[in-house]
Amino acid sequence: MATILPYRPPTSGTSHSSSTGLDRKASLSSFPSSRTPSSTSLRNSSSHKVITGRSRRNDSDSSTRTPPTPSSHSNPNNAATSRSPRKVKPQYPADSFERHVEYILVASFDIDRGPTMEHQYPGAISGDENMLAELMLPDQAHVRNQDWTIFFLHKDTGDEEEAADAKRLHKERKERRKKRKEDAARGVVEDGMLEEVSENEEEQEDEEDEEEEDEIEGGEGLPLIYVLNLVNTKQDNTAKRGAVVKAMAICTRHSFLHIYKPLLLLALEEYFKSPYPETLALLYDAVNAMDLSLMPRLSTLERHILQSSDTKDLFVEKFEQMIQQRMAQESPLDNATSPDSPSKKAGDIIRTSNRYGIPRDTHEYETRVVYNGIPIPIKIPTAVSPETVGDFSVVKLIQVFSGPHATTPQPFAMHPHLTTSGSYTHPIIVLVNAVLTQKRIIFLGHNRPSGEVAEAVLAACALVSGGVLRGFTRHAFPYTDLTKIDDLLKVPGFIAGVTNPAFANHPEWWDLLCDIPTGRMKISNRIEQAPLTEGFVYFQQQNPTFAPNSSGIGGGPSLVNGSVDPTGDQAFIDDVLRSIASRHGESVIRSKWRDYIIKFTRIAAAFEEAVFGASALYIGASEADAGAYGVSGHGYVWPDDLSRGRELGANVWRIEGWRLTRSYYSFIQDLAALWGRLPIRKLDLGHQLDRLRQLRLSHEESGKLLLAMRDAVRSYDEVCQLLTATPENHAGLFYLSLGLFHPDANVRKGIVELLERIREHEAGRHFYAQLGRFAKCAFLRIRKEGETRGKREIDGDTIDTRPRTAGRRS
Repeated sequence: MATILPYRPPTSGTSHSSSTGLDRKASLSSFPSSRTPSSTSLRNSSSHKVITGRSRRNDSDSSTRTPPTPSSHSNPNNAATSRSPRKVKPQYPADSFERHVEYILVASFDIDRGPTMEHQYPGAISGDENMLAELMLPDQAHVRNQDWTIFFLHKDTGDEEEAADAKRLHKERKERRKKRKEDAARGVVEDGMLEEVSENEEEQEDEEDEEEEDEIEGGEGLPLIYVLNLVNTKQDNTAKRGAVVKAMAICTRHSFLHIYKPLLLLALEEYFKSPYPETLALLYDAVNAMDLSLMPRLSTLERHILQSSDTKDLFVEKFEQMIQQRMAQESPLDNATSPDSPSKKAGDIIRTSNRYGIPRDTHEYETRVVYNGIPIPIKIPTAVSPETVGDFSVVKLIQVFSGPHATTPQPFAMHPHLTTSGSYTHPIIVLVNAVLTQKRIIFLGHNRPSGEVAEAVLAACALVSGGVLRGFTRHAFPYTDLTKIDDLLKVPGFIAGVTNPAFANHPEWWDLLCDIPTGRMKISNRIEQAPLTEGFVYFQQQNPTFAPNSSGIGGGPSLVNGSVDPTGDQAFIDDVLRSIASRHGESVIRSKWRDYIIKFTRIAAAFEEAVFGASALYIGASEADAGAYGVSGHGYVWPDDLSRGRELGANVWRIEGWRLTRSYYSFIQDLAALWGRLPIRKLDLGHQLDRLRQLRLSHEESGKLLLAMRDAVRSYDEVCQLLTATPENHAGLFYLSLGLFHPDANVRKGIVELLERIREHEAGRHFYAQLGRFAKCAFLRIRKEGETRGKREIDGDTIDTRPRTAGRRS
């Protein structure tokens, strides 16, 4: 899943497709097809959309467009960066016929027939109903009053009719837009209707077309259907076994399926009282009537900024702009009823503002679902990272397997891909290495709820993804059982959650076993040995001093100097555990792992360049090295060549193992798609900022670097790109603000200009606010000096008419 939010393919395009779309049954399976898809994944460019039960006006109506209100501290000279130059569009438009929830399933356990499917609403899902019923009723479900299960359904890749329709509709939309622009250029107006499209809006449409193409061409297959399942056991003396076990599941395209938990609790309780399809219809209509049309759609860069920050009002301007656009849509109708009533109009504006409230935390969009007369508040994440499904805790996963290792460490069987720091490699690092190198992983939770093992699987996928890599959840099985072992073993590099202890007795089924109750991990003695690759051989020939041995341990100076942590993994884990002990929270821990994965990918790119001369993981290296802004260079930065060789040598086996996986190739596709949308391509911002952070630069070098930043970062999107390279957990704008104390006055002035642009930016103003008082005082002093100097020169030109020398003028 390449995008931040999951996307859905469109249904049939008629106005009554909500009913006709159900006539064709989807062919679904809990396992991905063994046949390689004949075409790449199709992902609709528009986000999930809903049926609201009523018609709405199109948000793109040019007659209702209103520009956003400028920021209160906007600067005319920096107007281009004070706010987003484009109209904000909703993630989930209200005038669409696509659904939040596609199916609702009910299964029960029969003492004679076993798990059976009772109802499927609004229509039956073609496929193996017995398989679905078994997944909905996990092992030992009857011994618990309640249990949650998550599993995924894959569409049959042989049935590509829906995907072909999505591609055809996307192509027709592009052709219509192209024809409209060509007609407008020739002055041709169709049907007497004149459409006025601003330059910024045309650019936005072009960018959205590019994003749609990238999403369609760069996917992994047909989109997943996520299933959230609730199992309840009710004691009943009239039943054969003294209890009634029923399960209800919601099938959705939303990866944030945990938002439906309160609704499932109420609906299943109601179903026990009234076990009829009408009960399911009530839930189905309620969830699909949920209105998300005021949740703004963020660009890729904006999503990265929001995810890396804890600021609660970040991009609040976009929510305000969505409300203003909605009010502008509704105001023509109000004016038509009483156009000459200013007091009524003011009252309507106040009432509308109260109805459309600004969220308290822009990381979540607050709405509600009215079910059975009960308004249920729902919080939906505004930006979702790839491979993030449901609600889980990365902190809990780390604590489960770190505790036993800290008290009584046990050695692992050596494997070059997994034990990169020796036999006592930290278990979490072993797990990360196993997921990166596409090993078969089992999470075993004997006598534990199936929901617990499912959360562990989902947390592992998100941990290794870091919001950067993908390809893990598509081959993950949050819960499975022994009856599906044959299908499971056909999936390469699966991550599965089980509760049956029989899996532990079959090491040929897995490469890494993670036992949740004991907090221990075990590497299988039947694991396939790491192959000897070209990359390893070339690196060994070029760098014999730093080449690792056959067990994966880096040699050379790393051991001679007494370093037992050449990869830096142990120091990183210690830092993560300190943060957990200090209660820094889930978002902080996830940010640390995101940085860890980004660092790994950059080291992998440097390894490929060192061994093969070029890397597919770095696009545009030649442009960054051309020195367009007076500085050059790209990639990861090391303080010296010794550190570079030691770290590359310590990561050789892990990198070579990752280069053979599907996540590696998916990452290359994602980089190519992102590169096409980056506003700054001739300057590697990450590389230059790393030089500021890690190297001791001369005044001349630092001055050139800072002025290059000033020259490259001007527009709204360029400021966004800079902010993604200066996250809060990397000191934000601190290293840039050091330019305010540079000995060269031109550099100081340039940094003031850059900070001015950042301060007028919707997100940049929050980054500026986090600067220290010392830096802010320097910024204000230099800016005031510049204003005073400019005013004196103007006054001098007006009053003093005597000729001045060039030196005096400067």
